[in-house]
Amino acid sequence: MNIIKAFITLAVIGTCVITALFIDFTYKTFSYRQEPHKADAIVVLAGGKGRVEEGVKLFRNLRAAHLFFIGVDPTVRKSDLYRPGRGDPSPENVILEKASRNTLENAIYGRDLIVRSGVRSVLLITSRYHLKRASLLFRNALPPDVAIYPYPVDTKNLKESWWSHGGSFQLLFREFYKYCMFRLFFLLATDELRAGVMPSVPGK
Repeated sequence: MNIIKAFITLAVIGTCVITALFIDFTYKTFSYRQEPHKADAIVVLAGGKGRVEEGVKLFRNLRAAHLFFIGVDPTVRKSDLYRPGRGDPSPENVILEKASRNTLENAIYGRDLIVRSGVRSVLLITSRYHLKRASLLFRNALPPDVAIYPYPVDTKNLKESWWSHGGSFQLLFREFYKYCMFRLFFLLATDELRAGVMPSVPGK
């Protein structure tokens, strides 16, 4: 009987802890703002609605000298994503990365582009729900002296009243789970293990 009580007590405590962490995760997710930072490079994680358009708009507004599209489909050409008009920045500083297929690979391949370009600060653009996990991975992939400015893009499938919208709740909880797994890994991993997981990717 004592074992059952202990199990129930642990289950209740575990549920409370997870609930508190999830609420904190959602609060911070909705706390991100599109701040007017300038940076050396705009890093767009391709694949979500509005991300490319936001990155191009900021590049045209001279918010950064470089524009990196990370995780682009191999069939996509640079001209499909960026066509300069009169007075727009040159496409020479627009780079497409086509090898990565998930957020971890985005961070690995993106890191090598950023380091090779001598970039010291980035505007990291992705969907709002994805921003905490992406920021965590890029922070652990990039050198400590590279500044990261998270820049959220809002989407219709994420409602601010997430507790009353089943789709938003599921989307946030999946991201929360993935974020926690990576956060736990980076807390436990040694620097050597981090270096092993974040290998150098040959230039393309």
